[in-house]
Amino acid sequence: MKHSIQTCYSPSLYHLFEDPEAIVVVVDVLRATSAICTAIHNGVDNMIPVAHLEEALRYKKQGYLVAAERNAIMQDGCDFGNSPSHYLNNALEGKTVVISTTNGTQAIDAAKDATTTLIGSFLNISTVSAWLKKQNRNVIVLCAGWKNKYNLEDSLFAGALALELLKDSRFFTECDSTISAGYLYDLAKKDLFGFLENSSHRKRLNNLHLEDDILYCLTPDSLNTIPYVTEGLIKKMPADYKLEPRKVLADMKQG
Repeated sequence: MKHSIQTCYSPSLYHLFEDPEAIVVVVDVLRATSAICTAIHNGVDNMIPVAHLEEALRYKKQGYLVAAERNAIMQDGCDFGNSPSHYLNNALEGKTVVISTTNGTQAIDAAKDATTTLIGSFLNISTVSAWLKKQNRNVIVLCAGWKNKYNLEDSLFAGALALELLKDSRFFTECDSTISAGYLYDLAKKDLFGFLENSSHRKRLNNLHLEDDILYCLTPDSLNTIPYVTEGLIKKMPADYKLEPRKVLADMKQG
């Protein structure tokens, strides 16, 4: 059986792609999913993604650690913003962190009814790809974008992941957004940082003197951890985690 790869460029479009049997890979390269991957890799036990800042601040009043940003700026009263640098050591090992961001947590919320949602980034792209190849599922890459609009960096990730999966003959795509993302990545792959020079979010982060974050987030395969969403929490996927066979296949066997 062949497995499709689709790319959704905005959480506001996700309803057009929904497939209850598909694995959803949420990506917000600059910087939410890169920060989440770094946090989970370095020992944060749980992250609680919330779409709205008000909800995050309610958690703060209950004593939770809170990471929150809007427009790339850390919010007052919170412990962290959206920089992966906050998680580059194991100081938060075993802790729970509530996270709310401009775009990434909105995308996670959009996919809340998916059977399985992974958190992807360039940092863990090969580990994500290798795991997906072992599953008997379609794949939807859900790009966080910028305030429900298209952005370039998430599309590059989608293209890179799709091209890697398409090396396996069990995968295919007839999705133009996936095809175009692959073309973009082919153009950019030798210098992702340079390719994004004129992109809106690289400029936005440059203006905030966050170039080091950009370089870090564009470093492929520096992590081998897959965060995934389970019962509303983001946790580290166990090494032996494998999805059950798709319900449609079980039904066919019973018939």
